[in-house]
Amino acid sequence: MWLPRLPTDRIERLRPGASAEPRATVLTEGHRRRLAAVNRAAAAAGLVPGLGLAEAEARVPELFVHPATPEEDRAALRRLAFWCGRWSPWTAVDGEDGLWLDVTGAAHLFGGEAALLAEIAARLRGLGFAARLAIADTPGMAWAFARFADGGGKGASVVPAGGRDGLFALPVAALRLAEALVADLARLGFGTVGDLALQPRAALARRFGREIGRRLDQALGRIDEPIDPLAPPATLRIRQAFAEPVSAPEDIARIARDLTEALARRLGDAAEGARRLAFQLFRVDGSLAEIEIGTVRPSRDARHLFRLLAEKLESLDPGFGADMALIEARASEPLGPAQMALAGAGRIAGDDGGEDADMAALLDRLIGRLGGAAVARYAPRESHIPERALRRADPLGDAPTGSDAWRLDPPRPIRLFARPEPVEAVAELPDGPPAFFRWRKIGRRVRRAEGPERIAAEWWREAEDAPARDYYRIEDDSGRRYWLYRDGPATPEGARWFLHGLFG
Repeated sequence: MWLPRLPTDRIERLRPGASAEPRATVLTEGHRRRLAAVNRAAAAAGLVPGLGLAEAEARVPELFVHPATPEEDRAALRRLAFWCGRWSPWTAVDGEDGLWLDVTGAAHLFGGEAALLAEIAARLRGLGFAARLAIADTPGMAWAFARFADGGGKGASVVPAGGRDGLFALPVAALRLAEALVADLARLGFGTVGDLALQPRAALARRFGREIGRRLDQALGRIDEPIDPLAPPATLRIRQAFAEPVSAPEDIARIARDLTEALARRLGDAAEGARRLAFQLFRVDGSLAEIEIGTVRPSRDARHLFRLLAEKLESLDPGFGADMALIEARASEPLGPAQMALAGAGRIAGDDGGEDADMAALLDRLIGRLGGAAVARYAPRESHIPERALRRADPLGDAPTGSDAWRLDPPRPIRLFARPEPVEAVAELPDGPPAFFRWRKIGRRVRRAEGPERIAAEWWREAEDAPARDYYRIEDDSGRRYWLYRDGPATPEGARWFLHGLFG
């Protein structure tokens, strides 16, 4: 898909009736200002991109000029690529003015390749974009026909299988060669792709390098040319088109519920559970509205998934209406069949639901309503040092595995201080537990003590930076329990003591 006038088309979409006026975008390069793009009216008056602004205004005094905004043009092209997801899940941006759509195995859903091409061209015209399109066996051949073949005067062509003869009749620039290389070939009399194809490959490579042969082989399908999509296409996706645009909130909610139920059935057939789910509305003005949800655990519960979507449906703006909706599972994990609870009989033994499933559902709703930054889970880290033994993890990230199990032996305090607090302690040397300590100006007499438990830093850390600690579980005469440690070896001059946590 080639959009030769994307910058001016984008401006004219914001100014109804402006297409009849000669318009151009201007790019400033140092002290020189030149035309970057021209609309149809300006092109009919003889203006072309690259022409100096002064000369252009001398030829067409009534010319309207706008500053070139390449960043906004690229953003618009990217939005258009996502909008083209209605026809293919595999879309990509091609340079500054083109799009790739891999419609392999999808054309029959729209009545065949010719009908699909006609539908795309009609919708783009309705949105105000001038476009030339081609469907071919290879990306290189589609690129060549979209830019250098008239498509029977309609600007859209379905290249016959192979397409060799038609490709050979096109100019050498159709091979996506650099402008300097095209100019060199023209000086030597090479006008068409066929002229190059008839030449010995070795002679061309010695004179011009291997680029000509590589591009020719790509166009003819002799070597693969993969296309990287904007986003990895979801294999579990369901779309629904509407005869008339919809915009009422209750209609959108009903559509979202129906699509969620259909996707849940598809997930069940695939023995998968969704981790990330996206619901999209394709607006009639060519834009895309989307919401996305995530789950703590894989799920294919349609009621739960729709409840999460419903939390965000109010933020989904249908604009002037949407003519298609799509739901897809962007991330999923294997999820086997589960035995549900029997009425009046409690939960079935071995059921993978229970309290964990209820907690996961609660976390999903909290994350959906408060945002991912407001909810977190903690996972263990490979370290014995207590303050480094856990890490903040994304609650919607990968589910915890068996290697992420928490160590429960020996016991750890319920409350762990972010930073250990220094205390004054009296203890027997060399490794006796404290008999008395003072914390926050209050003295506490020790009634029971257990320890020491020696905890050292990782072997690769310097000992002077992280000396070994001797931890004690202590109970005072009022029954309160503490977790104290001595930092480093005890010496006749004394030792440093710290309180690191409270057991209760």
